[in-house]
Amino acid sequence: MRKTLLVAMAALAGQLFAGGFYLQLGNPEANTEAKKANAVLVIKATGCHDPATATLSATAVGMVNGQRQSIPLKVTKLSGVGEFALTQQWPTDGKWVIELVARNGEQFTNTLVKAGPSGIDRYHDKADMKPFAPADVDALLQ
Repeated sequence: MRKTLLVAMAALAGQLFAGGFYLQLGNPEANTEAKKANAVLVIKATGCHDPATATLSATAVGMVNGQRQSIPLKVTKLSGVGEFALTQQWPTDGKWVIELVARNGEQFTNTLVKAGPSGIDRYHDKADMKPFAPADVDALLQ
């Protein structure tokens, strides 16, 4: 009885976590195509979905000399399934947060990542499956 209950719980837990949609941030130095494009970040759509149909948009939100700026960014689709490259398209001065928004059918995910004079901080990103509030971006700009 106990073994049957554990097996049933494991099967249900697998179903609860199936169907996630996430963005993985990667080092462009590890991707020949991204390196050739002078990318500063590689983004890969992952999870239980068809990553080939995922779309990605990006915006840089920053503070430069006390002025808040928002710059739409061009994202380049790479040949790898669900892979994208991002190049430096925002000023090098000031503090910046890159907001990545991905969709795949009805699935949604977004990630915030800091950018500054020393590059992209992909190790301390913030990800969620619901849209971030402006306060979330503001907190990372501090």
